[in-house]
Amino acid sequence: MAELRAHAQPLTILYRGPLASCDYDCGYCPFAKRRDTPEQLRADRAALERFADWVARTPDRVAVLFTPWGEGLVRSWYRRTLAELSRLPHVERVAIQTNLSAHPRWTEAADLTRLALWATYHPEQVPYARFLDRCRDLHARGVRFSVGVVGLPEHLAAARRLRDDLPSDVYLWINAAEGHTYTDSAAAEWVALDPHFGFSRHPHPSHGVPCRTGDTVVSVDGEGTVRRCHFVPEVLGNLYDGSFRPGLAPAPPCPKRTCDCHIGYVHLTSLPLYAVFAGGILERIPATPEPAPHRLRRHA
Repeated sequence: MAELRAHAQPLTILYRGPLASCDYDCGYCPFAKRRDTPEQLRADRAALERFADWVARTPDRVAVLFTPWGEGLVRSWYRRTLAELSRLPHVERVAIQTNLSAHPRWTEAADLTRLALWATYHPEQVPYARFLDRCRDLHARGVRFSVGVVGLPEHLAAARRLRDDLPSDVYLWINAAEGHTYTDSAAAEWVALDPHFGFSRHPHPSHGVPCRTGDTVVSVDGEGTVRRCHFVPEVLGNLYDGSFRPGLAPAPPCPKRTCDCHIGYVHLTSLPLYAVFAGGILERIPATPEPAPHRLRRHA
C-alpha cells in the first residue's frame, strides 16, 4: 500500500456510512425518528465492517471520528467497532457523536486511552436524570467525553442545570442553533456556560482559506468515497483502492464561502482551534478546559 506523505499529524478520517435512523425526534434534525429498513441496516453494517477492516490493515497512523446521521451506538456493530479500533496501536483516537441513549457498559471492552465520545443532550428527548446518570457513569468508568447542547433559548435553563451538575472536568460545549441570530447579551449567556461559544456563534469566512481537510483530514462515506470534508462535494478518490492519496495536498484552500459546523471549521488554519483543542480535536475537548463563568458564580 502506498504511504502517505510524512505528517506530524495522523490521518484523521470523518466516517459517515449509510445509517440514517435515530431514536430521537429533534425538530431541528431531518433524520428524527427515521427508521432504516433491515436491508439498509445490513448495508450499513457491511460498510462499517469494510471500513474497520481497512483501518486495521493500513500502515498509517489514523484517528477516526464517526459522524452518523443517526444514532450509531444503539447498533451493536458500532459499539463493537469502536471498542476494536481503540485497541489497535496505530489508531490514536476513535470517537463518535452520540446522544448517549445506549448504556455505556460496552466501553468495558475498549482501550480508554484511545476511546472518546462527543455527546449531545437533547432536553426534550430524554429525562434529565437519565442523561446525567449516563454522564456520571461514563465519568466513573474513566471514559473521555464532552457534552453539548444546541443553543436554543428554550434550552438555556437545562444547559445551566447540566453545567452545575456535571463533573467540573467535563467540558460543556454549546452549538449555535442553525439559522439563529444571537444578540450580544444572549451570546453572553451562552459564553457563561461555554467560554468557546464565540467560535460557534457566527459562520467563519472560509473561501480561499487554507484548511487541513484534504491534507491530514478527509471524509469517507459508506462506499469508501473520499472527500476533503462533509461539506465539499468534490471527490478525491476512493479509500479502498488508494486513489484518494494523490489528491491530498498541503493545506488546500477551502472552496466554500463560509463554514459554520465545528467538524469543518475546527480544521481551518485561520482559527486557533488546533491549539484550543489540542489532544481533543475529535471529541471536542479543550486542552486546558476553562472554568465556565456560570459555574464560578454559582460556586464562589
